Amino acid sequence: MPTSQDMTTELDPGLLDALQHQVAVFARRAEQTRLGGTGQLRNSMDRAAYLLLNRLDREGPMGVKALAAGMGIDSSTVTRQVAPLVDSGLVKRTSHPEDGRAVVLQLSPRGLDRLEEVRSSRRTLMAEVTDGWTPEERASFCTLLTRFNAALSARQSAHHAAGGGSSQGG
Repeated sequence: MPTSQDMTTELDPGLLDALQHQVAVFARRAEQTRLGGTGQLRNSMDRAAYLLLNRLDREGPMGVKALAAGMGIDSSTVTRQVAPLVDSGLVKRTSHPEDGRAVVLQLSPRGLDRLEEVRSSRRTLMAEVTDGWTPEERASFCTLLTRFNAALSARQSAHHAAGGGSSQGG
């Protein structure tokens, strides 16, 4: 089985350096702008809140453990990140339909409205940033970025399963 050192030497080191540099620049710019969208909604929802609300919208109500597992983060992190969303009325805590002792998190109507506002603003930003790209270039970039994120997630999951620590991001 080749080691990661073997794999790196088989590839173009200059290209790998350029790739890691561009990923670092992207991460810095994404954090600076928070890719928050345009207009008044720019930077109006932090990354953790957006990812939590988005997952609840796409997958429906779920418990903290399921939400944490799906996002690859600790339950304590989800609990901490959800608290302000509950306080602001974007997420509701309800009893589990089959086990009244368990708590289920659910996107509230207000949370859905807010999420849609932010999504619309972020769509506008993506259209502006990729202005001049063909539809095929946008689709290709999305496919490659999705694949890159999936590979990072799989690596992080494997590292976590091997006892390498916990994740705090999303």
